[in-house]
Amino acid sequence: MKRWTKLTAALITIGALLLSGCGGGTPVTTTEEKKADFPKKPVNMIIAFTAGGSSDVQARIVDKYWKENFNNQPLTFDYQVGAGGQVGFTAITKGRPDGYTIGGINVPHINLQALSPQGTYKIEDFAFICQVVNDPNLLVVQANSPMNTIADFVAEAKKKDGKMTIGVVGTFTAHHIAALQLMDLLDIKLTLVPFTGAADENVALMGGHVDAMIGNLNDVMRDVSKYKFLAIASEERHPWLKDVATFKEQDVDFISDIRRGFAAPKDIDPAVLKVLRDGFEKICTNPEYIAEMEKIGQPHEYLNGNEFAEIVNTYTETVTPLVEKYGLK
Repeated sequence: MKRWTKLTAALITIGALLLSGCGGGTPVTTTEEKKADFPKKPVNMIIAFTAGGSSDVQARIVDKYWKENFNNQPLTFDYQVGAGGQVGFTAITKGRPDGYTIGGINVPHINLQALSPQGTYKIEDFAFICQVVNDPNLLVVQANSPMNTIADFVAEAKKKDGKMTIGVVGTFTAHHIAALQLMDLLDIKLTLVPFTGAADENVALMGGHVDAMIGNLNDVMRDVSKYKFLAIASEERHPWLKDVATFKEQDVDFISDIRRGFAAPKDIDPAVLKVLRDGFEKICTNPEYIAEMEKIGQPHEYLNGNEFAEIVNTYTETVTPLVEKYGLK
């Protein structure tokens, strides 16, 4: 009897080995194997804005360090431009979730577009890889303006009773939302004047066609002498403009910026997403990469994918009431 029991056990063991080694099942690929295997072909980088713009330039700097961190495979650039970035952002979400389609994203652009009735994607459609830029907004006036503080700005706005003009880039944008937030926080009325781009907005301010403007650090750093900065909308003073006080220093609890980063389509394999996140972290913490970003005036700030996702979700909570209050569409 014991002999039959031993024989049966042996046969079961042999059968299990045969099944695992032959056609009894599909071999399981481990996370480590996926890490070593990805990528094995070029990765497509979708850029939602025109070549030469900030979104493109920052991705091109990433590209310089890409191959050494991603199996010597190249990035291919795919410009899908239109609708304030919505065309390209949508293309990212519609890509195959295999890691070979990624793209640059802007916050709060994606939040605002996702809330719009004309939106073609939702925030949940992205898998966030990392943040690379935190570009704070500033309240800017002409260099010879009599206004020097937020208190001066409020007094002037109330004196003009809704006729004070403030330039913003576009509608349903970070600048647009920032101006609306300021009106709420400061209890003032402003006339918003939208421009197609930062260059046009800057020219209008210099020409006296608007009283003030919302400007990003990256844009105004090109010629600081032309402007007077009443406040910067960051938690602390920025090292590039050490003499400019924050809104918080002037008793206004106002944080506003544009964040740029990278994302993949949702449902991407977690192991592949980890490869992307790890590779981007190596690139974005490389001192040579950081030096290149600073050289072109890109206010770099690396956050990992989970941290970036928290920022994105916080933006949605912030802008939703404003979208509803002002009936933005």
